[in-house]
Amino acid sequence: MSTGPLHTLSVGTAGPRIAFLHGLFGQGRNWSTIAKALAGPSGDGARCTLVDLPDHGRSPWTQEFSFESYAASVASTLRASDEGPWVVVGHSLGGKVAMTLALTEPELVAKLVVVDIAPKDYVNLDRFTGYMAEMQRLPLGELRDRADAEARFEEPDPGVKAFLLQNLRREGTSWRWQANLELFVADAARGHHSVIADFPFAPGDVEPYAGPVLWIAGSESRYIKDEDSVTMRALFPRVRQLTVKGASHWVHSDAPAVVIEALRRVLAAPA
Repeated sequence: MSTGPLHTLSVGTAGPRIAFLHGLFGQGRNWSTIAKALAGPSGDGARCTLVDLPDHGRSPWTQEFSFESYAASVASTLRASDEGPWVVVGHSLGGKVAMTLALTEPELVAKLVVVDIAPKDYVNLDRFTGYMAEMQRLPLGELRDRADAEARFEEPDPGVKAFLLQNLRREGTSWRWQANLELFVADAARGHHSVIADFPFAPGDVEPYAGPVLWIAGSESRYIKDEDSVTMRALFPRVRQLTVKGASHWVHSDAPAVVIEALRRVLAAPA
């Protein structure tokens, strides 16, 4: 079931429509640098819509996670802005949502870009459980200011710390997490039955998506394996892969110039 309209940011005033979907604990504005570059100084290079997925940023929360409901909410939000079709770009969790959208509502997606994620079951959310535990440990009722939160938050990687703490919001004298942390914690506790770690479709479950697909991978990331191309090509026959040398899972942060150029070529190419 769709959550209804999602919070979005718009960048650019003319040109092709392109929607950006972020990863787990992210927000649409994580794509701001890429969107501004595509729109260009005059704003007529592209019309970019940066989406806060359900349970993230300023979008509504859900009571139960599903990729189908996330995709339905994205579809409703995009259609309210422009019937499309759209170029849809998704990273990590957003990449799975983007693939689900292309498979369930292909008429809305002119072209698809999937960034460092595969349409498969990653078994569990163990790679995120440490982050979630640290977020839960932060004593929200004791925080004086954001500097206090940063000092108390025990994450050694400054980039990861900043990424996670972007979810911390002050309301009056109190603090809260914008992301639906308890929902994600509950899903992680399901272990091998995590819905977020899984993918809702296997080859044969749905009609393959017939549009062009760019599949971007970071060479230093472990999220995409060679064997994943079999499933990817079965669901997305027109896929081509770009591996970005030296990039981690956060490809668009590590190599923005490469991603920007790749997206410009996607926008310029025929459907």
